[in-house]
Amino acid sequence: MMKMSKMHKRVLGLLALAAGMPAQAQTQAAADQAPELQTVTVTAQRRTENIRDVPVSVTALKGDKLDVLVSGGEDIRLLAGKVPSLNVESSNGRTFPRFYIRGYGNTDFNTFASQPVSLVYDDVVQENPILKGFPIFDLASVEVLRGPQGTLFGRNTPAGVVKFESERPKLGKAEGYANLSLATHMTANAEGAVNVPLAQHWAMRVSAVGQHRDDFVENFSDLAMTSKRNELDGYNEHAERVQFLYAPGERFNALLNLHQRRTHGSARLFRANLIQKGTNKIVPGYDLDKIVTNADNFQRLRSSGANLRLSWDLGSVRLFSVTGYEHVGDYFSRGDIDGGTPAGPGSIPFQVQTGGYITDLDQYSQEFRLESKSAGPLNWQTGLYFFDEDATGGSDNFNNAGARTSRLVSNQKNEAWAAFASLNYTISPDWTVRGGVRYTKDEKEFRTLVNENVNQIGPRSVEASQDKVNWDLSATWKLSPSMNLYGRVATGFRAPSIAAASAAVPITVATAETITSYELGLKADLFERRARGSFSVYDYTVKDQQLTVVGGNSNVNRLINADKTKGKGAEFDFEAALTSALRVSAGAGYNYTQIRDASLSVNKCAQCTVADPLNGAGRVVINGNPLPQAPRWTVNATARYGVPVGDGELYLFTDWSYRSKINFFLYEATEFVGAPLTEGGLRLGYIFGGGKYEVAAFGRNVLDQRRITGAIDFNNLTGFTNEARQWGVQFKGNF
Repeated sequence: MMKMSKMHKRVLGLLALAAGMPAQAQTQAAADQAPELQTVTVTAQRRTENIRDVPVSVTALKGDKLDVLVSGGEDIRLLAGKVPSLNVESSNGRTFPRFYIRGYGNTDFNTFASQPVSLVYDDVVQENPILKGFPIFDLASVEVLRGPQGTLFGRNTPAGVVKFESERPKLGKAEGYANLSLATHMTANAEGAVNVPLAQHWAMRVSAVGQHRDDFVENFSDLAMTSKRNELDGYNEHAERVQFLYAPGERFNALLNLHQRRTHGSARLFRANLIQKGTNKIVPGYDLDKIVTNADNFQRLRSSGANLRLSWDLGSVRLFSVTGYEHVGDYFSRGDIDGGTPAGPGSIPFQVQTGGYITDLDQYSQEFRLESKSAGPLNWQTGLYFFDEDATGGSDNFNNAGARTSRLVSNQKNEAWAAFASLNYTISPDWTVRGGVRYTKDEKEFRTLVNENVNQIGPRSVEASQDKVNWDLSATWKLSPSMNLYGRVATGFRAPSIAAASAAVPITVATAETITSYELGLKADLFERRARGSFSVYDYTVKDQQLTVVGGNSNVNRLINADKTKGKGAEFDFEAALTSALRVSAGAGYNYTQIRDASLSVNKCAQCTVADPLNGAGRVVINGNPLPQAPRWTVNATARYGVPVGDGELYLFTDWSYRSKINFFLYEATEFVGAPLTEGGLRLGYIFGGGKYEVAAFGRNVLDQRRITGAIDFNNLTGFTNEARQWGVQFKGNF
């Protein structure tokens, strides 16, 4: 860094001479205009570390960036594209999100689906996808850890981890905030938190969020628009979190977290024949503020949970205990899968109305972790992890009159345990190596409980079991005091998955998948800590990848394994304080994925233009295709410019994200390729009262770029879209 600093000063000196002013004065002026960036710390390795020193491709979202993203009342899908190589989508609306990192994810919408991206909230894994949609509010940070994380984290992490950390209670200080916004379609977002000292060693933090949007999509039950009229696509949601901290000293602390969520509103709006035949475009003249559907459409969710995190300082080591419990007491999502009525719009071969639900889900987890505190070159951590899940849920079908025609209810019990160890060793001031190993044993029992008018073939119950050893090894070389080069080899594992039976499809089991990943990266603080950047390249191979066959020629959900999947790419992250007034950030991810299995074929869509070859049985050969929902490119950028006005600051903030085209399904078809999507946000705000208060006007998806983001392929050219443009105002106050 010293050499870089001298070179930087020489360049400034030459510029100063050319401008006829002293180099020293210009250097000082630059220093006055561009303050240092604050150090970003992450817990990607279960310890708090400078992000530069962690040998993993990781991005952290904190502070005003998070505040801007959630201002429009959006759910967790808002994270899609906001950091390199991350995609989030859902065919269920605000619930049941599906995550993808480096193109690697799972499109499974089955009640018992597992995903290769793990979501960890306050150190507790959220395994079932219904748990992964908990609202974003009162957070200290969001970390996205790319690549296998199979050593230190609890469940099924071959693609990576999205890690949420709530703001914790603070001792001895009463404080809080309120954050209110109102936007298009009466979209209201009310968020707040209060930190209360209860005694010398006790503190409580209460935080909550409430979100509402009016129904605004006009629904006509026939094309003549003569029948009853109502509106859809609104929601009401609230979530609360109460935390109690007990910290009598440095030797021990305890943090209890109680939380709940309630959601009610529209399910995903499927639109019949939304896609123009022979293209991937919305049919010209299609009014996205109207829909023609003859099915009940609603969604409700009630969930709650608790976790207890304990920490003991035992001198040379620290012991941690994390106990977690998550419960879903009621989840039901019902919609019109064909997207229309017998009269249309367009040709609809048959009517499909379905409901998916969870009647009861209980998840228990326990982790014990022992961590060294040595000042010497060697540090380590080791622990045990236990997981138990019992979930009951199913699916219903309905006729045009709304009467149930079939029902299938299943139960899955999942037990797993793991033992893990990891160590860091500083070979020299410039060289550090890290390594970890984890043994996992996973067992599932699955059975059909209720079968009403479903032609279930095969057994009514199955079992699956697998044990696996995963490991990772990395090395970090300090090229200078502010620049690190790292290399990492890591493996990951996802336990066998089971999908419930459906019409004429038996219970299917996908065997365990494994990944081996190679990563090389560079992280640096630049220009005397006025900027920071990271760059990584990677290559991975997934063996026996679990894939989900959806649709085709019938409304099915079936699991298969691909012999091999290849992925490779690169990521770039950059942040800079260009002047005291202007801060910018940028990121990009290039992700190439390819299925490699010449034996795999799937049923083709009903009305689409298939681009892949067909085999002798008329099925589509998917060998060589990219993974579904895996954009080749993701790009994101932000900029904030602020100037003093009166006793406060007037600022302009903008954020942008871009993803390239995506396949919706395992096969390639002209109609089922999502077009590139660019979404941008604008925010004009004023901070006053010594930084305590803020008023702002904002816009989300300001270009109002509407794209088809998912489809139904077994019936007609039905699709669904991203969110429309929003304009709104916001007030935030701190006390």
